[in-house]
Amino acid sequence: MKSSDLEPIETKSAPEPVGPYNQAILVENWLYCSGQIALDPINGEMVGNGKIEEETRQVLKNLLAVVQAAGGKSSDVVKTTIYLTDLNNFATVNEIYAEAFGNNCSPARACIEVSNLPKGGKIEIDCIAWLGNKK
Repeated sequence: MKSSDLEPIETKSAPEPVGPYNQAILVENWLYCSGQIALDPINGEMVGNGKIEEETRQVLKNLLAVVQAAGGKSSDVVKTTIYLTDLNNFATVNEIYAEAFGNNCSPARACIEVSNLPKGGKIEIDCIAWLGNKK
């Protein structure tokens, strides 16, 4: 694989990266999305005041904005990884996650408890999507 095979994906509908990485990289038909936290894409501030429900909704909104910028939709997501600072929030996150992805053909998923996340967030989600022949 050559660097010319890698297409960075950027959108103003999701926050700018907080480090030296891209929001996503498209390789052929595969989209690899970096983890999203609950940053407001307009002002760069954390959303939710520490409320897991609001953070989760913003994280999913940001993540799916990146998928859409590459020409995809939520049903194209095949794998997600959820990072939580407290697994006691698992059930709450599941309810909101189901709103975004549905229950019938939800992506494969891992959920991991971590000690800390950037900007003091409670949740981060990354994903891989298959865009077929859309690009």
